Amino acid sequence: MLSIDPATNTERENYKLLIGSIIPRPIAFVTTSSRDGIVNGAPFSYFSIVSSNPPMISIAIQRKEGIQKDTARNINELKEFVIHIVDEQIVEKVNTTAANLPPEQSEIELVNLTQINSTKISVPGIKEAKIRMECILEKSLALGGSDEPGCDLIIGRVVQFHVENDIYENGRINPSGLAAISRLAGQDYAHIGETFSLERPK
Repeated sequence: MLSIDPATNTERENYKLLIGSIIPRPIAFVTTSSRDGIVNGAPFSYFSIVSSNPPMISIAIQRKEGIQKDTARNINELKEFVIHIVDEQIVEKVNTTAANLPPEQSEIELVNLTQINSTKISVPGIKEAKIRMECILEKSLALGGSDEPGCDLIIGRVVQFHVENDIYENGRINPSGLAAISRLAGQDYAHIGETFSLERPK
């Protein structure tokens, strides 16, 4: 077995080890608003649950040469954002939103996704997503980097869930109906595929 010291690697080498090892990763499509009212949309696969009491999620937004991405800047300024679970029906459009656009151009308009008003926050969501979560900023941490931060770790508190009726059964989400897409490495994605169950020990 190889034994690799990350301190001897380049950032890109460590990146490839991480994204090739930690798979599959759920994808969050995040909508935010700028101070000028431009709605930004971008996908992130450094995304997970933090807590269920209260419900909180995390996204890690990488910086390029220490510069914050529009999503992180908008969240830190307005303290609100919407998380959408990326599914089979919207994954191609979501992928297109990953293009580098100027802050004054909306990715949502670029790919013809439909904005829908949120219930408890000012940032709109995307109607086409089967699940969306309205979030307020709980904590923002600038992390990593030797001279300047390498990423913004965003912790969001979910203040409203929106779930498509057809996939909500007896208080649970139907994974087949959701048909979530996960991120692998490079240009690869994955469907949920075959599932199995194991009983937890008591």
